Amino acid sequence: MEVFFTTKTTTTTTALLLFLLLLRLRGGLLLAAEQEGDRITELPGQPTNVAFSQYSGYVTVDPSAGRALFYWLVEAPPAAQPAPLVLWLNGGPGCSSIAYGASEELGPFRIRPDGYTLYLNRHAWNNVANVLFLESPAGVGFSYSNFSMDLYTAGDRRTATDAYVFLVNWFERFPQYKYREFYIAGESYAGHYVPQLSQVIVQKNKDVQNPIINFKGFMVGNAVTDDFHDYVGTFEYWWAHGLISDTTYHNLRATCNLQSSQHPSAECVKNLNIAGSEQGNIDPYSIYTRPCNDSSALKRNLKGRYPWMSRAYDPCTDRYAKVYYNRPEVQRALHANVTGIRYAWDTCSDIVGNYWADSPRSMLPIYQELIAAGVRIWVFSGDTDAVVPVTATRYSIDALELPTLRRWYPWYDHGKVGGWSQVYKGLTFVTITGAGHEVPLHRPRQALILFRHFLQNKPMPS
Repeated sequence: MEVFFTTKTTTTTTALLLFLLLLRLRGGLLLAAEQEGDRITELPGQPTNVAFSQYSGYVTVDPSAGRALFYWLVEAPPAAQPAPLVLWLNGGPGCSSIAYGASEELGPFRIRPDGYTLYLNRHAWNNVANVLFLESPAGVGFSYSNFSMDLYTAGDRRTATDAYVFLVNWFERFPQYKYREFYIAGESYAGHYVPQLSQVIVQKNKDVQNPIINFKGFMVGNAVTDDFHDYVGTFEYWWAHGLISDTTYHNLRATCNLQSSQHPSAECVKNLNIAGSEQGNIDPYSIYTRPCNDSSALKRNLKGRYPWMSRAYDPCTDRYAKVYYNRPEVQRALHANVTGIRYAWDTCSDIVGNYWADSPRSMLPIYQELIAAGVRIWVFSGDTDAVVPVTATRYSIDALELPTLRRWYPWYDHGKVGGWSQVYKGLTFVTITGAGHEVPLHRPRQALILFRHFLQNKPMPS
């Protein structure tokens, strides 16, 4: 009887294990098929000498609302693997990481003026990392929601929550990236997105022995950080660079200093308009390069929305993106617009940006929390940007009152000054000389040097 019972138990256990193995195998095959379904075979107009894999598609973040975010993963070449995974976010709020980060800054391809052909960016960041571009929140680019009010109620809080859910679900689709070193980077209003998402990840990872999201640190550039210091530093930059009069500078300091950037007073708005008139038809996102031939595009809105017009070598490059990504064959290759979105793809969403719901005045408390948690933090700044200028960033960093580990020094690229840097306890600050708001667009080589040093956590070369 005892032998019979043992045999029966063994048989049952074997059958159960076999069943579980088959389930796991089936689940793995389904996951592999889902991942393979996102593989980009070839983009229209893509050059032939491409030595890396690409994936793109949708990840649902709220099934009840039908809210899904669009991503584009550009892997590092096989020779550079295993490389870390880096999430890149553009800001706005309401602007596309595909339009800016992927297509004219750090992505693998640039779009030619014809809007039909691509060429390789030899300073692309996927030379050293696997780069994941995310269009966020829903309503931006190809990301969508079946609940139209989501576009009118987006804000910082939901953007961070949705981005975290996206990551959790994305790692299930791409399990080979679980436990891989993971970083977040971004610019402009992503100065809110990046630390807020970092905070969520750190909090979720607490008390987890071996977290799937192996978060190591973040890097932000020309980042909206603290309303008060951003205002003070921006007005000072305008005045110091001869963009506005003494009178306007003093009036701005008097009427805008203590205002939230989301709710400026009538007097503050009046003086901002005067400042815009005094600056004239320049590109405020890159003050020493020519603007695109549409002065109306240069109207600035400092209520938290930063629709980029920063163009260095070609000031109209985002127009090429609008042509390229609205082509049906491109959308099919990217597995994008699969639900038939009722509006054309655009570089920025006016609805999302204009109706932005919540935006805390300062990210500095989050910085303090993450520095205490040991998160690697690098902040960089192109020094010809008049929208979120280097002076604004310096005032914000000074407000943290961090001990200095290495005093201000020039860093070099092939014997030439590439910018300046200061290393604090818990934070590294780097400037890039001659770069505007979109540093990798204006100084692609120097931006890649910066990115390499950030990943290696090494001071800039002196």
